[in-house]
Amino acid sequence: MAQASVTRRYRFCAAHRLHTDHLSPEENLAAFGKCNNPNGHGHNYVVLVTVKSTGSGTTGAGLDLDRLDRTVVDHVVKRFDHHDLNQDPEFAERTTTGENLVLLIWDLLVKCFPTGQLEKVGLIETRDNYFEYAGALEMVNDKC
Repeated sequence: MAQASVTRRYRFCAAHRLHTDHLSPEENLAAFGKCNNPNGHGHNYVVLVTVKSTGSGTTGAGLDLDRLDRTVVDHVVKRFDHHDLNQDPEFAERTTTGENLVLLIWDLLVKCFPTGQLEKVGLIETRDNYFEYAGALEMVNDKC
């Protein structure tokens, strides 16, 4: 059976402040610079979700793009779009860096697909900042 992958692009706008209570105000400023602004700042995030097709190469079937879109919109876009990431419960104990956000997005999505179907998640935060994760597979999947 032929194996192909597809990557779909999604967008959301969100605010955040890079800050941790584990550091002093001076240490936060040194670590995060202008991104530690007490008023926060925002990004127009782009999320790239890559999944494997499970169908045969002859029919082109095997990947329900409508289901993929619904899953990402329901579990990622609706959750973060026009929100302050620092207010999300998942960021209560971790900083809202791009690295942590891409890991969280992976965790939100991996359980929604059969084992091994989600290949990777990419996150474009700025013109110069891109984060990517192709992490550990969850054993209990397809639970969305």
